[in-house]
Amino acid sequence: MSIKPISSSVNCTLTKIGQRARLPVAIAGILLSAQSQAFLPTPLSVVTTGELADNSTPESVTAPQKNVVTAKAVVPLSSNVQTDAQQPPNSAAESLLTDWRTQVKTENLAQHTTWRRLLYFYDGQNRALAKKKTESLIDDPSFFLSERGQQDSGAELDAMLVVLAQELTQSSTTNDKRVNTQANRSISCRFPARVAWLKNVLTIDDASLPAECPELDEWTQKLAPEQLSIMFAQEYLDNPTSAFAHTLLRIDSKASVADPSQIHHAYALNYTVGGNPADSFPVYAVKSMIGGYDSIIEIDPYPERFAKYIQDDERDAWTYQLNLTPSEVQQIIRHVWETKDLELPYYFATDNCASEILRLIDVVRPQQHLLSQLPYVVVPSDVVQLLNKESLLGSTNYTPADSTLRQAQLNKVKEQRDQLGYHNSAKQMINEIKSAQLNPVSSMSDNKQTLLPRSIAVSDNNPIDRHPLQLGYVGMGQRGDNNYIDIGVRAGYHDTLDRPSGFPQFFDLGGAAATLRLYDKDDHSSSHRDSQPKSVVLQNVTLIRGRSFNPINSAKKGKTWGATIEATRVNDGSQENGTDHLVGSVGYESGWSWAFGTPKANTGEMPPQLCYTFLSGTAQTGRGLNKGFRVGTGVNAGCRYQINNQLRAQAELQLPYWYHGNSNESDVRGHYWQPVSTLGLQYDIDKKQALRLNASYDWQDRVADHDDVQLSYRRYF
Repeated sequence: MSIKPISSSVNCTLTKIGQRARLPVAIAGILLSAQSQAFLPTPLSVVTTGELADNSTPESVTAPQKNVVTAKAVVPLSSNVQTDAQQPPNSAAESLLTDWRTQVKTENLAQHTTWRRLLYFYDGQNRALAKKKTESLIDDPSFFLSERGQQDSGAELDAMLVVLAQELTQSSTTNDKRVNTQANRSISCRFPARVAWLKNVLTIDDASLPAECPELDEWTQKLAPEQLSIMFAQEYLDNPTSAFAHTLLRIDSKASVADPSQIHHAYALNYTVGGNPADSFPVYAVKSMIGGYDSIIEIDPYPERFAKYIQDDERDAWTYQLNLTPSEVQQIIRHVWETKDLELPYYFATDNCASEILRLIDVVRPQQHLLSQLPYVVVPSDVVQLLNKESLLGSTNYTPADSTLRQAQLNKVKEQRDQLGYHNSAKQMINEIKSAQLNPVSSMSDNKQTLLPRSIAVSDNNPIDRHPLQLGYVGMGQRGDNNYIDIGVRAGYHDTLDRPSGFPQFFDLGGAAATLRLYDKDDHSSSHRDSQPKSVVLQNVTLIRGRSFNPINSAKKGKTWGATIEATRVNDGSQENGTDHLVGSVGYESGWSWAFGTPKANTGEMPPQLCYTFLSGTAQTGRGLNKGFRVGTGVNAGCRYQINNQLRAQAELQLPYWYHGNSNESDVRGHYWQPVSTLGLQYDIDKKQALRLNASYDWQDRVADHDDVQLSYRRYF
């Protein structure tokens, strides 16, 4: 990882310790016989983890290649070899280490959950791409003092104790000038979170630890951490990398704790992907999914980061204070110091901005096992809901985006216009309010240093209120003369008929979905026996499907567009009595949308009803298609209507014109219209259950079964 400068470059690396002179060791080895050596105590640099590891064979510890204090840099405490400072043997360190090792073995501290999490051992984490659970997620050797530290938490603990014992007993015999010179290299300065934990479990006196760590102290003083909050920026489909929302940590000082509007006294800790800007979006997306980029920890002044979300992207934001004690806040910041420069692969779905927040909390709350409670895919809103369920969220603050504030003004003007009657000046005023350039209203002050008092009511998009993102459903339906049962699952996310609370208005994004269809048919009762489907078919597999609605009569910026990548069953109209077959399909839409109706009073929400028109283009391929492919273009138009809080309806007409290529066969069409009309109706039983009615009619005359009606039970989990 790398860290972005806070205000000026903070030198966070430690100077590599010079190698000890080996000549005195060689001379001592020649002069001392094997018999005389047998009476000497064992040096601490040789005794490492024999008492802590599962096997009894002592291991050696090697120096990492980066700037880290290592166990090999520790001078044999009981030999006659002097240090660079010509210090005498340190028997006090041996005694201290013996006591520590006894306690470590008695209490099995090498396997303590907190210690293993400080080393990135996550025994219970659900990660499809994770390493073995017996291995740390960190590959960087600079993170370990022992050469076996990545595989053995006991080896790393013993190496820490060796170095710590040396430092603690040397501090009382070394002059102050040398202590100050070596301060930044000390184990307490390089791994302050590890040392803080050891101090507590081993009851180490604060007075014996290094008094100062200049670089760490400077870094910590800039942040001045007193309180941590999680900031959630809602989903933003117009930037695909932000489609699933974003979370970061707000680090508050005493000043911003006393007055949360004083955000210039706070910092943002942002975990993100260190992608290559020169890569195309498809390359960027694939690399982000498979760990092709390293992660980055960015620490910026909070106003800079916050403005990007509510002003540039115009995304509403929710900030939740974390219920952490002051000591837990300090320990998290210490751990960030230890890990901020590590190079870790970034996985968009599993190791992302949301999972990192849970990992940091897990370090100070080992009993809660937050990461292990989430599925393989970690989504920011799931993290907010989990923290709320675990009672880790305190006070909540809603900050409307600039477009939300403009929409609130627009709602008031339109209400007055409807009451007073339409006139040209009202139209001009509406256009000015909708313009971000002419109406720079914002939740932030002009200098972007403070938050202004909220002037509107809270919108219904708090992620705590949303339905679970995973979905399973069972449906019973009839297609033509054939009855069937559909069994389906959707890994995420939400469509326009789902319960809208907790989501941005008209949000429509889904993916990783599949439907299996089981037909109940009598082969002897149908006149279309040859065209009947098989008993069990894969009806649909959706990789990604989404639509971004930015109504032209609202204050939202952006275009209305949609995209789909899926495999689906179709019955094309090129041949008489053709059978339905599975095809790969890629589609893109671009068009316009309009919001209408009466919005909620004193909010920045748009009117609840929506109509839209798309110009569409689709390409499909499959063995069942005439010539193996077809491409289509046309118009998709529809409306979505919010009947009440529990009931919604949506109707759509698709008018694609398909082309297969010219054909010499007289009964085969190379191009044709294939209109399809659909109707959907959903009733919410509660937050996790719903009933949905779907109906469609295919107007193509060559299709055997024109109508399809289905009633399904949907369970969100």
